[in-house]
Amino acid sequence: MDTLKVAVITGGSQGIGAGLVEAYRELGYAVVANSRSIGASDDDLVRTVSGDISDPTVADAVIRTAIDAFGRVDTLVNNAGIFIAKPFLDYTQDDYDTALRVNLGGFFHVTQKAVAQMAEQGAGHVVNVTTTLVENANSNVPSALASLTKGGTAAVVKSLAIEYAARGIRFNAVSPGIIKTPLHAEETHATYAGLHPVGRMGTIDDVVRGVVYLEQAPFVTGEFLHVDGGQSAGY
Repeated sequence: MDTLKVAVITGGSQGIGAGLVEAYRELGYAVVANSRSIGASDDDLVRTVSGDISDPTVADAVIRTAIDAFGRVDTLVNNAGIFIAKPFLDYTQDDYDTALRVNLGGFFHVTQKAVAQMAEQGAGHVVNVTTTLVENANSNVPSALASLTKGGTAAVVKSLAIEYAARGIRFNAVSPGIIKTPLHAEETHATYAGLHPVGRMGTIDDVVRGVVYLEQAPFVTGEFLHVDGGQSAGY
């Protein structure tokens, strides 16, 4: 009998995260999903852990739940994050503290704990959901704090991919454009669509397909997969 694979997904209660939970279940994975406000699931192979993933005790509880319930961690998708778009001089101390806590702390603690388990297993996969603005800045969307923090979770992919390549653990990133989620009001959609060469915003399914591709591509590690409607190619 095949071993049941297990995916941990942060920011898993809505939008891209909820789409990822559904996709991994369709792939046959058990899932542990986390967000600050996530409720219980009626699926026996989905466990939920509510709380702020930047809190080390929550991160520990998430990975412990995966191990206690299903015995392993095969994939971690670091999807939780915050995006604060402001001119650089308008950022506040609170903006700075929040972005570092959520985007960097929310990656660091849970990834350390997941990778420790993956190293024992001799295999694993970590995917960071970043933003294409890290590499392709746009004066229409000033977002230095996103570049500072999500840029860190993008850069660390190559570092960790090399550090753990010989131990069977892959690290990749999906770099989305602007995705049509409840975070973006309907009246902004036309403007945001125009920021992509293909002339539309991305969908949750677009991002999910990117993560699933990386999941099913065992020779791919240290990769930034752009799901950005051509923004990374130029404009």
